[in-house]
Amino acid sequence: MKNFRALRKATLNLAVLGLIFTSCSDNNETTTSETEAEDILEIQRSAEIDQIDTVLGDLIIDAYEEQELTADRVQYNEYGSDRMEYSRDIPDCVIITVVAQQGFRQVTLDFGSEGCIINEHLIQGQITFDYTRNPEAQEILINYNLVDFYFDAKNVIASRSILKELSNENGNPQFTHDLSITVIWPNGVQASREGTRIREWVEGFGSGIFSDNVFEITGDCTAIFVNGNTHTYEILTPLRREVICYYFVSGSFDAQRTNFGGVFDFGNGDCDNQATFTFNNGAEIPITLN
Repeated sequence: MKNFRALRKATLNLAVLGLIFTSCSDNNETTTSETEAEDILEIQRSAEIDQIDTVLGDLIIDAYEEQELTADRVQYNEYGSDRMEYSRDIPDCVIITVVAQQGFRQVTLDFGSEGCIINEHLIQGQITFDYTRNPEAQEILINYNLVDFYFDAKNVIASRSILKELSNENGNPQFTHDLSITVIWPNGVQASREGTRIREWVEGFGSGIFSDNVFEITGDCTAIFVNGNTHTYEILTPLRREVICYYFVSGSFDAQRTNFGGVFDFGNGDCDNQATFTFNNGAEIPITLN
């Protein structure tokens, strides 16, 4: 399985890059290869944004579902707030605070200034989300904000929403994510993402165990870098997200930019860190995900 997180941290095989550069026989060809390598690096950075978005989605959905399962059992103090431990995949290093007021819920996940390790990622800061609780509603809008939030030393800025549908046309729960997000890397590189991602919950819903969940992800988006480069992305084959694996296990997306593009493919179901990128001209290179 190859997951967004892996995709975003994707590291190109050095031998492959070596072939790209050493195959050039003159300055013009070298310039083209260097430009191509930079384009691939930007695809890698966009993949890192994908990983951030995936982990954020996991955390918010996990906390939301746990809050809904325990809402009727939690006794709130006279000030309308209480702290509670989540029994699923959110580790103990995350302090979770729930505030309830006449059906309104506000949940804060505090990772602290030192941070917590979540799925091998160091996360610092806070995620705060709120929603109006209505167990009978077909749709619930979850709004969330990131406060001094860092993901593996990358500063992440977002104030976004997730629309939960109780049952889509396939009879499955579905989450539609607004993809407005800005990421600033430690070296100052910055990129923004706009678009929509739909996460369909295809397995594990209602089991009470978050780790058996499987999601299929579709959608499209545009990534804009501070140097003016723009990449468009469209998921061609649903990305299969099995929570027990760090990688997407299958699926593909099309990535295009002026004079450059291709298809990033996560494979056919194995939980491994191997993927491929096929250029528009048909040339294919292996990708090793970190």
